[in-house]
Amino acid sequence: MASWVLAARPQTLSLATTPVIVGAALAWAVEGQLRWPAILAALTGAILIQLGTNLHNDATGGIRGGDGPDRYGPLRATASGLLDEAVVNRAAITCFAAAAFIGTYLIWVGGWPIFLLGVASILSGWAYNGGPFPIAYTPAGELFVLAFFGVGAVTGTYWLCTANFNAIALDAGLAVGFFTAAVLLVNNQRDVEADGRVGRQTLPILAGPEATNWIYAGLMMMPFGLLIPIGHEVPRGHAWLALLSLPLAILLIKRFVDEPRGRGLNRLLVQTMLVQVLFSLLLSLGLVL
Repeated sequence: MASWVLAARPQTLSLATTPVIVGAALAWAVEGQLRWPAILAALTGAILIQLGTNLHNDATGGIRGGDGPDRYGPLRATASGLLDEAVVNRAAITCFAAAAFIGTYLIWVGGWPIFLLGVASILSGWAYNGGPFPIAYTPAGELFVLAFFGVGAVTGTYWLCTANFNAIALDAGLAVGFFTAAVLLVNNQRDVEADGRVGRQTLPILAGPEATNWIYAGLMMMPFGLLIPIGHEVPRGHAWLALLSLPLAILLIKRFVDEPRGRGLNRLLVQTMLVQVLFSLLLSLGLVL
């Protein structure tokens, strides 16, 4: 059981669920509408896609040497021999299939936009570390995370609840997605040396250490700037509550700059994830108050 927990990485599930929560809170704050069955289905589907992605990454991460013994991240169940690659891959496919099954209901509720978003989300989950051109081996990983764990999830949930698109949902999606991209940036910064030896061209490798520091700072600060248009569009809400997470974000920027590449960034990765959760929950709470 412990090996499956290692492969599934349930600690990352908050990155998939918080955008759905923010999208639902925004739908209530702006249009006074909630569709609880659709919200619960979206949460379940997001969790299944995240689990499928994690399992597929674990199963395929070692094929190109990316999860070798010199990697500083958490132990991979497949690469370490704890689980069989084919078995983990089947589990990943099962998760993706279950997400697609739930997606049939969401498509019935939300129509073709949800169909396109669902298909793209599942394909991206598979392509992150699989296929002929894995996203994880390119500098586009942070962009994909921003698109699917931020903009897509928030605007998709908002659409499911309201059948409308509002630019404010885009702002909120970007705010959440920037933090999630920062989480991946820490992950890639940690593994720069190991990734470089296997030919990966992640964003930190191409940008270099100084530019990566500025990118991380930008990703951590831009969500707070987006609170201005969000608060303007929802004047009766209290989006400013999310500012309570600002001191932690500033502290993590300093730690990111000071921390050398390597195993020490594992703690910073978890802390960046926690700031994303705190910001998202505070924003959601402020919107519905």
